[in-house]
Amino acid sequence: MIENVIHLSKSKYCRAKQCKKILWLDKYKEEEKIIKASENIFNNGTKVGELARGLFGDYTNIPYNTDLSKMIEDTKYAIENKAKIITEASFNYNNNFCSVDILKNNQDGLEIYEVKSSTHIDEIYIDDASYQYYVLSSLGYNVKKVSIVYVNNQYIRQVELELNKLFNIEDITEIAKDKYGEIKENINQINLYMNTHKENNEPQELIGMQCTKPYPCEYWEYCTKNLPKPNVFDIYGGMHTDKKFEKYYEGKISFKDLQYENLNPKYLEQIDFEINNKEPKIEKEPIIELLDSLKYPLYFIDFETFQLAIPEYEGTKPYQQLPFQYSLHIIEKEGAPIQHKEFLAEVDDKDFLRHFAESMIKDIPQNGSVIVYNMSFEHSRINELGEMFPDLKQELMRINNNMVDFMPPFKNRQYYMKEMEGSASIKKVLPALYPDDPKLNYHNLPVVHNGEEASATFLSLQGKSKHEQEELRKGLLVYCKLDTYAMVKIWEKLKEVVKENNNGII
Repeated sequence: MIENVIHLSKSKYCRAKQCKKILWLDKYKEEEKIIKASENIFNNGTKVGELARGLFGDYTNIPYNTDLSKMIEDTKYAIENKAKIITEASFNYNNNFCSVDILKNNQDGLEIYEVKSSTHIDEIYIDDASYQYYVLSSLGYNVKKVSIVYVNNQYIRQVELELNKLFNIEDITEIAKDKYGEIKENINQINLYMNTHKENNEPQELIGMQCTKPYPCEYWEYCTKNLPKPNVFDIYGGMHTDKKFEKYYEGKISFKDLQYENLNPKYLEQIDFEINNKEPKIEKEPIIELLDSLKYPLYFIDFETFQLAIPEYEGTKPYQQLPFQYSLHIIEKEGAPIQHKEFLAEVDDKDFLRHFAESMIKDIPQNGSVIVYNMSFEHSRINELGEMFPDLKQELMRINNNMVDFMPPFKNRQYYMKEMEGSASIKKVLPALYPDDPKLNYHNLPVVHNGEEASATFLSLQGKSKHEQEELRKGLLVYCKLDTYAMVKIWEKLKEVVKENNNGII
């Protein structure tokens, strides 16, 4: 039998299932880790786990202790004293530790319920729950049932939250039983791997799809640090990851390696512009068509949203994108000065969605062009608001019907520059069009620099002092204002590049 040199937990087991080198890096080179998962994702997971504890009624919780043996002792005591529902029940078998999210302690055996904040079941969740079955069964417990609890994203919150409707429960008992031998062998292999590769013997693993699935690896930058820049993984515009790895394994890694490959013309264009430092590509006809379609007043608008795994507001679903802020730049007529209006919800306003919709309708009173960047997002949010507030639907649909998207010229590569690096994101397009304007640089903003930070900042307002809230709100307003001012500047640039075709609104 292989010596168990590593203390495994269910999360460590799952990380090793993705790639065993992750555990080695965690142990010996953790400083190389780059965590990209947002705090909001972590908070959603924590809240779902805590709420799900009450799914089956009253429960006995095993409090976390750095001394895991204390948690194990407390669990044993709870089981022996016939506690019916135990949360964070903790067990250890041969250096393999796990805490079960919800454990049903029945007279004739135990039931394991693994809680996930996801809206579907991934293979890695089955591995997680099956590992727990392995540990408990190996300790001699009769595990009758293994289930995964996950979020039902079709549930619409009523006045009161209904746990039995918020969560779906799927029985995976037979799968967990079938995986027993596989998990035992995996644990042996993990221990052999860690026993073979000590601190000064770094394992050499090929990068592959395991670097991205089931989760993007935090050590990607470390493991790819010696690749030429730019490389196949820097191609944007829809190239599938498996295709990138296919080229990588063929030895086609740098852009020079790839320039004569049989690839989508979009990808070859990015490579060509980068290698040959080409001048901007501008197809004037579609740009003129877009500009000619605009009607004054021009309303440049952008939304910021957040998502909650557990819907806190009546009429909303889990993970629904909830708009809490907009910025609006307005040009009433040709040559008119730019006006700016904005809305930022109060963090304790339970009716902020209605107030958002009412404010937007008031600020967009006429049938001019409502200009956005990546229309499907704002369009969908307005449709959702229309369904929630039928009395506002007609006005909201008026705004939707007047919407014009500024992304297509860049997405379709009708306007393309090397500096856009294959991306049509406004965060790439704006600095490419205006490389020397510090006011248009998102990196120079004081508090918020992207949409993910905006969501996290708004959610963090709760519980902050008045002064702290004011500073954070100021940061949110400055960020969102730049998003719509960016569209104004893009409009000006589009007019500039086709100015010799001066017709219509141009």
